Amino acid sequence: MAEQSVIPMDQLLPNKLPLVALMGRPIFPGIFTPIMIGNPNDVKVVEHAVAGDALIGLVMLRNDTETPTIEDLFKVGTAAKIVKKINLPDGGVNIFISTLKRFRVKKTLHAENPIIAAVEYLEDEEDSTSEVKALTRALVSEMKQISENNPLFSEEMRLNMINIDHPGKIADFIASILNVDKLDQQKILEVMNVRKRMEQVLVFIKKEQELLRIQKRIQREINEKIEKSQRDYFLKEELKAIKTELGMTTDAKSSEYQRFKDKLDAFNFQGEIKEALDQELEKFSLMDPNSAEFIVSRNYLDVVSGLPWNDPAPEALELKKAQGILEADHYGLEDVKKRIVEFLAVRKLRGDTKGSIVCLVGPPGVGKTSLGRSIARSLGKAFFRFSVGGMRDEAEIKGHRRTYIGALPGKIIQGLKIVKTKDPVFMIDEIDKMGQSFQGDPASALLEVLDPEQNSNFRDHYLDLPFDVSNVFFIVTANTLDTIPTPLVDRMEIIQLPGYIDTEKLEIAKRYLVPKSLEKNGLKKKQVSYTQDSLLHIANGYAREAGVRNFEKNLDKIHRKLAKVIVDAQELPDNPPPAKFSIDKGLIEEHLGKPIFPEGDIKKADRPGMSLGLAWTNMGGDTLIIEATSVPGKEGITLTGKMGETMKESAIIAMTVAQKLGAERYGLDAEWFSKNHIHLHIPEGATPKDGPSAGITMATALLSLMRGKVIAPALAMTGELSLTGQVLPIGGLKEKTIAARRNKAKHIIIPRQNIRDLDDIPEKVKKGVQFHPVDRFEEVLALALPG
Repeated sequence: MAEQSVIPMDQLLPNKLPLVALMGRPIFPGIFTPIMIGNPNDVKVVEHAVAGDALIGLVMLRNDTETPTIEDLFKVGTAAKIVKKINLPDGGVNIFISTLKRFRVKKTLHAENPIIAAVEYLEDEEDSTSEVKALTRALVSEMKQISENNPLFSEEMRLNMINIDHPGKIADFIASILNVDKLDQQKILEVMNVRKRMEQVLVFIKKEQELLRIQKRIQREINEKIEKSQRDYFLKEELKAIKTELGMTTDAKSSEYQRFKDKLDAFNFQGEIKEALDQELEKFSLMDPNSAEFIVSRNYLDVVSGLPWNDPAPEALELKKAQGILEADHYGLEDVKKRIVEFLAVRKLRGDTKGSIVCLVGPPGVGKTSLGRSIARSLGKAFFRFSVGGMRDEAEIKGHRRTYIGALPGKIIQGLKIVKTKDPVFMIDEIDKMGQSFQGDPASALLEVLDPEQNSNFRDHYLDLPFDVSNVFFIVTANTLDTIPTPLVDRMEIIQLPGYIDTEKLEIAKRYLVPKSLEKNGLKKKQVSYTQDSLLHIANGYAREAGVRNFEKNLDKIHRKLAKVIVDAQELPDNPPPAKFSIDKGLIEEHLGKPIFPEGDIKKADRPGMSLGLAWTNMGGDTLIIEATSVPGKEGITLTGKMGETMKESAIIAMTVAQKLGAERYGLDAEWFSKNHIHLHIPEGATPKDGPSAGITMATALLSLMRGKVIAPALAMTGELSLTGQVLPIGGLKEKTIAARRNKAKHIIIPRQNIRDLDDIPEKVKKGVQFHPVDRFEEVLALALPG
């Protein structure tokens, strides 16, 4: 009898196979695995196969279609034998398969339902070289490392790699259990060369190892955090047990409650405040520390307990000392300092601090904020400053209600909590620049704060308790009173700060600005000296303003350049810096460039139809040139120079008065007016101008034009003109006088009713200037156009 040989199953495979589409990953040869089949068409294929040779082809889908055709499948798949079939209640089947061999689709026999194809079976190539053997060892070694860190890999390898001895099958098995993208797995399935297949699998193993390393690090960090939190928990429990034994409070909430209670009890509250805070404390004690309301209540109690509720100590005010501090900190401003000292004297005499609200009004840079600091220093009190410029929300003053998330008390209560005293000096800057919006009017909110009759029971929205702020010394600053509501102005003591003349700026620079700027720029006092002419040149040529802010900026600019010279010299040993810099007028121009206001840049009325007027602005006093000219044409007047409504009306009145006096006094022909068109202009046309105080100036310019005569030299004037020729009083005479002095005016025409204001102007400002009080416009003409 002939010896019968055993033929392996993978060599008895048919040339045509029914194909089952795989939605997930491809399945490699040499694998025993279950598959769930749910598609009714695929179920029929399986049942038909089981009835025959139990062989099917498994091919991965290219897309996610539910009714695939052979075009939707990859060309390479795996032949498998169905070992067992289990019917499922939903109509699907669960089959256990043993995969046998790769195949490639050669020809389509039936394109869909069921898909049947003629196939060719693919053999492994280059599977017994020394390189393949080395790669096999490498794969097994690397997989052992992975399995040590991943018990799932270890179990699956134990079950499936027992009898795997072929290098290609080892590569297939490892590719099937690695966490690799299904398209990458399909590419591995399509590689027939065993060496190349093993190299690709080795790359994916390395990626898997890197992922496992990262996973291990993350797991270690998580474990460390868990161990730390557990350790903290046990330590806290131990601490709690120790505190219980010692009779101490055992949680943070209890200690905070006790802290708030002790603080609030020390204030000895009565009435409404005591009742409200007792309720709040009781509510706080019953709250869960993890609730949002707990934080709100805690913050509220923290604010309340941090406020200075107790009455302040009696004020130990020494008038001489206060006066000395004001004199040391500020040069000039004699009238201002005198009024402040008088104000402090009244405080001392009355023996209380209530109703102290001062408003410092003046142009920028004259020292309003620094004067407030000096007042606080002279009183020996805490100082708190905040600006309300641009503020549009009244909640900034009176706080937000606690119902809002992130609610805070207003600036007044915040300031009191910071200074921790009930009688500080509060400076509210830029009160004239507050705005209004749909969120409220902060100026109206300040009415209660700055009213001595109301602020003893000030209620902040956040606090919602009466708090006495009447002991606070309020100092507010503004550039002008025009934009401040009248009720607010009525509640304050107004102190006007005029601008400085050049001699005052000279002294301020010597005493304060130069030393301050030298220190700020790293220079020593002995290194730099200025001549008197150089400082006056800065004041008149570069910083012709009411204050000294630009003066200080120019000094900083010079000192920065000197600092650079010194540093450059230090870096070059052969070129030592000069021991001292002596700054004269020539060096000023070298460092600052040509003057912004040249010495000859004095406004002069040196032609017919011109006159020199005086104006008041938020920046201090200023001089205005009025220009008038005539052209043949229709009778009338054109006004240019961005005049406001009041100024335009003054110009019409000036025209009428000039026409009347021109005809009556100077005998001008009435036809001159009907044949000529008058044009009145105020230069610097981009700057808005308004107010009635230029009335006599415009009328003088018109009569100068009509007569063809130039007005008297070095003459400036200010005054409102009525239709009957009366000269009416004006405001801001001090600032206007300073502006006239800066413009080298020797004579100033003023309304007679303003004589009282001359007493408020310092003698050094009036020195060299002759004032001419007038009642009627005819007196103005006698001075401006004599003869």
